[in-house]
Amino acid sequence: MEQHHRSAADRAAAGRAIRAKVPRSGLGDWTPPADRDPVATLAAQDAERDQDLIPLRHERMGASPFTFYRGAAAVFAADIAHMARTGLDVQLCGDAHLANFGVFASPDRALVFDLNDFDETHPGPFEWDLLRLVASFEVAARDREFDEPDRIGIVTQSVLGYVAAMREFSRMSHIDVWYDRITVDDIAQKWGASASEEVMARFQRNIDKAKSKDRLRAFGKLIDTDGDEPRFRSDPPVLVPARDLVEGQQLDTLMSSIDQAIRHYRRSLSPDRKVLLDRYRFVDLARKVVGVGSVGTRCWVALLVGDDDSRDPLFLQVKEAKRSVLEAHLGRSRYEQRGERVVQGQRLIQSAPDVFLGWDRVHGLDGVDRDYYFRQLWDWKGSADLEHMSPEAMSMYGLLCGRCMARAHARTGDSVALAAYLGKGRTMTASLVEFAARYADQNEADQRAFR
Repeated sequence: MEQHHRSAADRAAAGRAIRAKVPRSGLGDWTPPADRDPVATLAAQDAERDQDLIPLRHERMGASPFTFYRGAAAVFAADIAHMARTGLDVQLCGDAHLANFGVFASPDRALVFDLNDFDETHPGPFEWDLLRLVASFEVAARDREFDEPDRIGIVTQSVLGYVAAMREFSRMSHIDVWYDRITVDDIAQKWGASASEEVMARFQRNIDKAKSKDRLRAFGKLIDTDGDEPRFRSDPPVLVPARDLVEGQQLDTLMSSIDQAIRHYRRSLSPDRKVLLDRYRFVDLARKVVGVGSVGTRCWVALLVGDDDSRDPLFLQVKEAKRSVLEAHLGRSRYEQRGERVVQGQRLIQSAPDVFLGWDRVHGLDGVDRDYYFRQLWDWKGSADLEHMSPEAMSMYGLLCGRCMARAHARTGDSVALAAYLGKGRTMTASLVEFAARYADQNEADQRAFR
């Protein structure tokens, strides 16, 4: 990912030269490896997870080809690992499907749109993220039963959004690239003018919903206040208080270990944020099931309160960090602590990381030390309404996702070489439309086998 201060002309020439080694037209020529076994790959992941949650994971993944795709990052990584690599390395998201983008509050309280899942982040060739993204749009568009011309148009917009943004970033200063972000106001002003009233009305409803999803609303939805201290409500299997999982000495040990982890994790925060965290005290804990691919990984949500229990809550998600699915194909992470891998990757990629983002190692009741990362649970977080998206809206969404990914890659890779390799986008678009269709076919077959 280093540029070694070469001239822009040299970097552009290097990017164009890669076309001879890895032709852009060849990115669409994907064929499944002869030895692939997606069911076995997923079973290996199951073995490392909470066994009582495996049926829920299978239920969610088996619901549709789209939900299967969301949970099958390890399968996808193995499927593309045999392809020729450009060598244009960036900090990869590692699981850059369209449902892993969304809105959230920046530290300065702007509502921004960006990548929001970094469990699999790892350095690697830029095209791996782009391939994952375009295939997700094809799979999602099929899930919505869009016709082929609409699906091609949607995938095309995601590619062109990436290409156009990378060309723009290649002409910007490094500092300007670093500070670039997309706010919801930017979306309304820059892209909303060409959208229909219906699309923008649904967009505004989603924004209003995200702004209402804050820590006070979480407190009202998740917490009982009848006792001396606020406590999590029970809503199994999605939300299970720690007191319903273990009792007696085991409960005391678990609560103490989480309390200690919160105290220790503060070491991964900047000094000003340590001051803020220290104003809160830990009072309760629950296991919370999140997402599709993450089901079965150990994930807790901790309730902390300030001076007033009901008016000043803080919810910290404490999520297990495992080996990235990319490490089997791209080499081990430079970070021994897997939570640090996630956090440092997020800080590199994301335009406005959570102020409470950090990591620590926790000693489990089973005697096993596991790595975790910490972040706020709800902070104006919102996601696209994929179930009701029109082809027009999904095309606009694809363009935005492509731009976000380009900015992430420009922050950590060589934007000039990347832009030169990509060209104007016609060849890349044709190739990636073909890849997306091929991989969506394979994903459908895999989902049938998984069920």
